Amino acid sequence: MREEEIEKLRGVVRDCVSKHLYSSAIFFADKVAALTNDPADIYMQAQALFLGRHFRRAFHLLNASKIVLTDLRFRYLAAKCLEELNDWDQCLSMLNLPHHHTNNSLIYLDKDAAAAEINISSAICFLRAKAYEALENRAQARLWYIAAVKADPLCYEALECLIEKHMLTCDEEATLLSSLQFGPEDGWLSSFYSCLTKKYDKESVVEAKFKELEKESCISDSSDSSITQTLKANTDLLACKAEYYHQCGEYQKCFELTSVLLEKDPFHLKSTLVHLAAAMELGNSNELYLMACNLVKDYPQKALSWFAVGCYYYCIKKYDQSHRYFRDDTVAGYLGLSNGWPQWNPTCIRPLCDWELESRDSFLPEMYSAKVSLLQEDRKKKILIGFGVIHSKATNLDGTFPPAWIGYGNAYAAREEGDQAMSVYRTAARLFPGCHLPTLYIGMEYMRTHSFKLAEQFFMQAKTICPSDPLVYNELGVVAYHMKEYNKAALWFEKTLAHIPSPLSELWEPTVVNLAHAYRKLNGAAWLGVELKVMAAAYCLGQFFLFGWMYHEAISRYEKALALSTRSVSTYAGLAYTYHLQDNFTAAITYYHKALWLKPDDQFCTEMLSVALVDECRRGVDPKIEFRRSEVFV
Repeated sequence: MREEEIEKLRGVVRDCVSKHLYSSAIFFADKVAALTNDPADIYMQAQALFLGRHFRRAFHLLNASKIVLTDLRFRYLAAKCLEELNDWDQCLSMLNLPHHHTNNSLIYLDKDAAAAEINISSAICFLRAKAYEALENRAQARLWYIAAVKADPLCYEALECLIEKHMLTCDEEATLLSSLQFGPEDGWLSSFYSCLTKKYDKESVVEAKFKELEKESCISDSSDSSITQTLKANTDLLACKAEYYHQCGEYQKCFELTSVLLEKDPFHLKSTLVHLAAAMELGNSNELYLMACNLVKDYPQKALSWFAVGCYYYCIKKYDQSHRYFRDDTVAGYLGLSNGWPQWNPTCIRPLCDWELESRDSFLPEMYSAKVSLLQEDRKKKILIGFGVIHSKATNLDGTFPPAWIGYGNAYAAREEGDQAMSVYRTAARLFPGCHLPTLYIGMEYMRTHSFKLAEQFFMQAKTICPSDPLVYNELGVVAYHMKEYNKAALWFEKTLAHIPSPLSELWEPTVVNLAHAYRKLNGAAWLGVELKVMAAAYCLGQFFLFGWMYHEAISRYEKALALSTRSVSTYAGLAYTYHLQDNFTAAITYYHKALWLKPDDQFCTEMLSVALVDECRRGVDPKIEFRRSEVFV
């Protein structure tokens, strides 16, 4: 056969691959490789076999050629075959073979595109990282993901794994991005990557990143404005903005943006995840129900789908059912005995939901046909919650999906099952060392049980992982307040407000109230750092601050909190009590009444209102009023 005819067959193979006619590609590639025995044609045949999902045959072909020892691309494709076969140990062995350098250009299918290729070393590092992660060696996986990105910044998948699986802290992400060597034409990519990382910086910093990205796009091709327009409307970029809005607590704004994105691209999973989170915070159970139905129908094998179901049940406060969708469990508890033999005994605990009907019909025949034993637990991974069978959910489908682990722990915490919640949070902290939320929630659980010192330790650890999240500083302030370290509490609350993007939303109203409480509790001498042994000498100065500046600061914070939310009993009560301490009985009575209007059975406000009314009546009449009033408040 002439060379022209063989080249024509090579073109047919490439065209079959581009049209996804893999059987045809395999047929013609096999004939070309047999005629030429050329390494490039053998590689083309192996590629066709791989795309046709003939992984064993492709690996055998590559391994038998012996070129795998001398050519990185042969070795990489052989390792990819082993990846698809889930043979991770042999995959690592293949990647770790000693390499003898040869001219790799022989095996390019498209030599003109060689300059635009991702570095093969980067791809090998990425595959090695995936293998280590599958073998649960996350420390090595993290190192190789980093090596993959550094070998070629265009290897986006490696960076995505590092970010989505929270393998790096905020500082480590920033250090990694600053170390990447981008080409002169890839300035936009550097800005885009910076938008993908954790977004706990100040509002001006994050907004500057988005503006810089648009600016880089304009500079990259000033003659074509369509590039800038495309990037401004790009779904990935807008999803990053939505994620930032969620982290800022602007849930309505986030929900509106993700709604627009999902109308444009209903199957963009990152936007879907942020949309679910925003709907959860807004208590939009109808939207969660619809999203859960569609996701389970379209992606029954994705953790995100069952995470959506768990979010729906969490939103309607059915925590017992919610945590089942965040976890896996055994079904051994649903076996009964009939004449000494085990048999299934499913019971219907509620009507089935739409997303469970198809699973029920497919699972029941398999369940009843399965052989069961009393000696071991059946771990079938099928879906039938409506019949009491607790099935594998988000964490079992994808053990590296952080939202599922957090939701799983939160469902236990909502039911006040602290031990189970702590166990889940510890597992999440081990799996996702770059995510501070599990550590933060462990501290919250310790604080709920009044173990304030332990709680403070975990809050400080969360602060080390993510030093720019205002929620961490808020919890540090709360635990300091509980330990009666009011000066420290005030400082932490001030730092919380300093890290919150302006303007403040209603979400942060409790922080402002807590700061006001701390100012009210503060002793003027302690705030100024006066030693206890000289407090008597500083009595006048202390009285000035205690009854003057501190109370004015507290009142200022209470009024700021009221501007954020007018339905808070604690704000009105705190404001009334502060006025009461200032002997402003008229204002105190007014705010006690407002608090009682919101919560008529509030014991503190009821009692203090009575005291304030008595004080108002006795003003200027009873010379012992100061002694009696101080005795009551102390």
